[in-house]
Amino acid sequence: MTILAAESGFGELRAGNLGVRIAETAAEIDASLALRFRVFYEEMGAHADAATRASGRDEDEFDAVADHLLVLDHDLGEGPDAVVGTYRLIRRQAAAGIGRFYSAAEYDLSPLVALPGEILELGRSCVDANHRTRGSMQLLWRGIAAYVFHHRIDLMFGCASLHGTDLDALGPVLTYLHAHHLAPPEIRPRALPERFVPMDRLDPAGLDLRAVVKELPPLVKGYLRLGGFVGDGAVLDHQFNTTDVCIVVKTELVTDKYARHYERANGVGLTE
Repeated sequence: MTILAAESGFGELRAGNLGVRIAETAAEIDASLALRFRVFYEEMGAHADAATRASGRDEDEFDAVADHLLVLDHDLGEGPDAVVGTYRLIRRQAAAGIGRFYSAAEYDLSPLVALPGEILELGRSCVDANHRTRGSMQLLWRGIAAYVFHHRIDLMFGCASLHGTDLDALGPVLTYLHAHHLAPPEIRPRALPERFVPMDRLDPAGLDLRAVVKELPPLVKGYLRLGGFVGDGAVLDHQFNTTDVCIVVKTELVTDKYARHYERANGVGLTE
């Protein structure tokens, strides 16, 4: 499978030896799947079935229709040899090819699917252990912003993972997200009834907000800085040893920030 960069991509953004762009070849996508396996299964404790262990790849049916955002370290080589970070991006049309978004296995997405305009599901984000720097994460966000701007995305969403499935340990974080960042009803996904785990587990008034925010994964913090919300209910994902929350982000802040950056970088005004 070859991804057509002219259709899906925005070129490559560079920051020193690092770059970010959409995967262009099957070999680059395969490298991203191998990276996901190393991070999710070998490092984070996800449970692999026999086929996954044999392949050394984290792969499902959605990978064939997705765009794969890559962080590349050009000091390591080019193409698949350079892949050190990845993010899976699924637009409405791509999801239609399968009949659903990945997150639909955990959440009722009907409020989001009913929206006019383009929506984007984000998932399977990971960075190689040796490249988990602020620069790499900033580059991933720049890549997402460029993609959102390029494809005129109105809203993005996806399952964000909290490590582990101990609900008592995660109680403060889940309670904080529910109390302070619950999505408005018109764009609020809800965990499927058979998987619904209440997030309002403690009295919000008793939370040490500074300590709780410190515990949030960097990815979740990034979404919240963009004005992101969470859906109602968490979901236990025992395969990946995580507790998932559904994140929803309107993209006005993303596209406005990228537009200003684009204008400065290119010396042009954007009229559309």
